[in-house]
Amino acid sequence: MAAPILSWEGLSLHHGSGWLFTDLDLTIGERDRLALIGRNGAGKTTLLRMIAGQIEADKGTRSIRPGARIVMLEQDPFFTGHETLMDFALSGPDAPEWHEVEAIADQLGIDMSRPAENASGGERRRAALTRALASDPDILLLDEPTNHLDLAAIEWLESWLARFNGAFVVISHDRTFLTRLTKATLWIDRGAIRRKEVGFGGYDAWMEQIFAEEARAADKMDAKLKIEAHWLERGVTARRKRNMGRLEKLYEMRAARAAMLSPTGVAKIALGSDDVKTKAVIVADKVTKKFGERVIIKDFTLRITRGDRIGIVGANGTGKTTLLKLLTGELEPDSGKVTLAKTLDAVIIDQQRSLLSPDKKLRDILAEGGDWVDVRGVRKHVQGYLKDFLFDPGMADARVGTLSGGERSRLLLAREFARLSNLLVLDEPTNDLDLETLDLLQEVISDYDGTVLIVSHDRDFLDRTVTVTLGLDGSGKVDIVAGGYADWVAQRQAKAAPTKTAKAAAPPPPPPLKKAKLTYKDQRDYEQLPQRIAEIDKAIARDEAVLSDAALYTRDPAKFAALTAAIDKARADKDAAEERWLELAELVEG
Repeated sequence: MAAPILSWEGLSLHHGSGWLFTDLDLTIGERDRLALIGRNGAGKTTLLRMIAGQIEADKGTRSIRPGARIVMLEQDPFFTGHETLMDFALSGPDAPEWHEVEAIADQLGIDMSRPAENASGGERRRAALTRALASDPDILLLDEPTNHLDLAAIEWLESWLARFNGAFVVISHDRTFLTRLTKATLWIDRGAIRRKEVGFGGYDAWMEQIFAEEARAADKMDAKLKIEAHWLERGVTARRKRNMGRLEKLYEMRAARAAMLSPTGVAKIALGSDDVKTKAVIVADKVTKKFGERVIIKDFTLRITRGDRIGIVGANGTGKTTLLKLLTGELEPDSGKVTLAKTLDAVIIDQQRSLLSPDKKLRDILAEGGDWVDVRGVRKHVQGYLKDFLFDPGMADARVGTLSGGERSRLLLAREFARLSNLLVLDEPTNDLDLETLDLLQEVISDYDGTVLIVSHDRDFLDRTVTVTLGLDGSGKVDIVAGGYADWVAQRQAKAAPTKTAKAAAPPPPPPLKKAKLTYKDQRDYEQLPQRIAEIDKAIARDEAVLSDAALYTRDPAKFAALTAAIDKARADKDAAEERWLELAELVEG
């Protein structure tokens, strides 16, 4: 482990009627890349705030390197009292330099002169991110950094963090983000904290190993050990087998959908058969929509059948919401036609958890104050239905105001999924949900009999749930791809690739060397290192994909250890290559 910047011994915090943490030991070293994992209520955000010095521990000794700077990106930053986004970024005694804020804001594409009061959630998130990154921290604490960001901003943030010289600790529901960036995992579990020098890609296997060891220990003691973690209660191995079965079903649906697409990627508008399972529910024929002179959607044609799971992706402002409204009949096209099945009954789930009255009880939301919930025509007891959505059944009489943001989102899902429908519309459903709830949502979508439309920036979630991806680039054209987000990206890269494969993999050539006096080796490194870094990235991704196999540790622990070591070495090689290239780039620019 690298030299420590911050350490904590015997950390304990009393919360409510008991201890949230007891006797935790925690160390954060130079260039640590830590994923902070734990279920809702485990205390992840609280721990970040304690590291940042915002909350005092009841017990424990905190040591920090003199002069070290710790900066936290809050999940819901406080903008009240700030006239503009720039005022917010430059406020406080530890505010960053103006020119640093300007530089980051320009790269993120955010106008910092915008009034804070009227800024959207995405603009506020970018402003808060700008402030945090411009502060030059030694330790950067990130609480759900990808919320409200579009795909382009998320990828930019990943690139920035990959080059970041400090340490960071991140809480996120975005599996792709965590897998690409983290090198070690902190797992808060039942008031204790575990650390493993493996990134998020190996977390599932590690977690299953821990629970399996606990189960074996309980068997040896010939006692029924009650383990309070949701994962073990629900059966980690059985759950993964069910999800693998659902993924196999998803792949079959994608293959069937691919057969319906023409070679040019436009869905055929053939008449559906009489089989209700293949009958079209939404048909878009040469649809075009403009706002003023700008073409948002142009000549869009698609036949959506019962059971399709459609994902809509693209940067902010490319027309995702417009396309969604066209497909659901909320918006009329300027030309072309959208035909909806007469029997279509939609449930729309957006980010309206704030509309849940904080004074109401959970049973009021789900069962109108009674004991029974009508779940798509089947009566269920409210306590049993709460358990289906990962709530303690005893919470039926709890007030909504006592729930966390993630729990409120889960309650909203439970309420809406109970309704009879044959079309489910999800607008950014993954914001503020923990990893367990995302797995639950994946299951519910997989088991849903109707059609699903999803707008999301969560790449892993899309890869696990959708059969067709509609990709928008802002030009009005909509790519139609059988598969998930990764399939859409692969198609875009294939279209953008030049005719010679060798050149396709190479990065843009570096600017010509004019004034810098580089040796022959320096010049060769400057030209070849970008390609070397890309090759290392591919190797890391390949090894992490193998490492994500849940059964690998049990089946072949030696291979698991070898892959972990290989990933660590590759990341160290990548860091060295990036630092070397940056040094050479500075010489060239000078």
